[in-house]
Amino acid sequence: MSAPRKDEISAILKEQIKGFQYDLDMSEIGVVVEVGDGIARVFGLQRAMAAEIVEFPNNVYGLVLNLEEESVGVALFGESERVQESDEVRRTGRVLETVVGEDLLGRVVDPLGRPLDGKGDIAANERRKAEIKAPGVVARQPVNIPLQTGLKSIDAMTPIGRGQRELIIGDRRTGKTAIALDTIINQKGNGVICVYVAIGQKNSTVARVVSTLERHGAMEYTTVVVADANSPAPMQYLAPYAGCAMAEHFTYNGKDAFIVYDDLSKHAVAYREMSLLLRRPPGREAYPGDIFYTHSRLLERAVRLSDEHGGGSLTAFPLIETKAGDITAYIPTNVISITDGQIYLEGDLFNQGFRPAVNIGKSVSRVGGAAQIKAMSQIAGELRLELSQYRELEAFAEFSADLDEESKAQLARGDRLLEVLKQDQYRPMPVEEQVVALYIAVENHLAEVEVSAVRRFEEAWLRFLHTEHEEILADLRTTQALTDENKNALNRAVVEFKERFGG
Repeated sequence: MSAPRKDEISAILKEQIKGFQYDLDMSEIGVVVEVGDGIARVFGLQRAMAAEIVEFPNNVYGLVLNLEEESVGVALFGESERVQESDEVRRTGRVLETVVGEDLLGRVVDPLGRPLDGKGDIAANERRKAEIKAPGVVARQPVNIPLQTGLKSIDAMTPIGRGQRELIIGDRRTGKTAIALDTIINQKGNGVICVYVAIGQKNSTVARVVSTLERHGAMEYTTVVVADANSPAPMQYLAPYAGCAMAEHFTYNGKDAFIVYDDLSKHAVAYREMSLLLRRPPGREAYPGDIFYTHSRLLERAVRLSDEHGGGSLTAFPLIETKAGDITAYIPTNVISITDGQIYLEGDLFNQGFRPAVNIGKSVSRVGGAAQIKAMSQIAGELRLELSQYRELEAFAEFSADLDEESKAQLARGDRLLEVLKQDQYRPMPVEEQVVALYIAVENHLAEVEVSAVRRFEEAWLRFLHTEHEEILADLRTTQALTDENKNALNRAVVEFKERFGG
């Protein structure tokens, strides 16, 4: 038998090489060298990225936060007891992202988009990065469309525009969350998608919020993101960024979105805890040096996009809890400097029954005046002037027993103006109702009404307009301005109302 020729052997080998199938799995694997308090130190992940998700055994995931020479510091999203020293850690190559989409509306989820409400799985398969760079100046347009809260004291005195960042600040139990919930409830039928982010709250508090939103039919356009007080610090840290990503999904599709961060004080505490455990150097009040950047890069994502970029908007209500009314503390001053104004709630006003307990003197909106409807700005200018004069006179009256008749009349007028600004919780008002309610106060139609009867008078006045003069409210809704015609119609209606109801 003759030996095979070289060219035959070469042809056979080439055929074999062509048909050779192989799978090469290149995965970078690290080893846990230390774990505890929700933080793992991992050796061997030299190519890991900042904010990358890494996978531990037992289906536990973590977030890479510290990139050091010898190891990386990872914050764990699960229970640290399920991670042991010498466990293998794998890179996923994905930076932090969360589930987004229409399917999240009406649901209660954790920051990773996993359901917490027992209503089954969420079908949404679209994902979005939890952290993105905020839009630049060119991608934005001026804030000039109002976002109505339904609260007279805010829509008149510190109006909010779509795309604004307005801080709600005050002591514990002064009604911060109530203002946020009223605003969400008031968006019904306005096409605004809402996201409520609960950071470090008690589960009972979150359940009460969800129950309130369901009772008022607001859950159908709202997503509630929860990282409760029992959640690991990394989940509490992630919550506002994930909630923002869920809201941005609608913003970048040309819709209007509204987000509440309740509250950033607890978010700052969670970030401080993580940073100290990661052995980052502490700064003032033991917060890390980048705590300002942590909040600024979140709040800068509030935007009203230019028409070329879809024209959507994201309005943000960050909440901050103060201690004993001290707005000069570290975190409050940081967030005040990042936002476009603040609504300051005062414990003394709340205890006196003035609710919402907005301190009009310390509250300001640096944008919203441009977004106010004309009818409200026509009234608000006079209202603001009247109340500032009232405050000055009230301070003077404390030290003076003798007051002339004019001063007494001005004080009485101020008392009635403040009474009109009071409003029951979870009863936001359409803007045209706010205008007609404030109109009777500013035009001094309440002079003969006892202060204690002002609220009843206002309710009866609104009922009268709805039953007898709905056309006035319809005209205000359409024109959004106080014209000579509807002013005259309002004045005639007031005279008719007083005659019918005995002044």
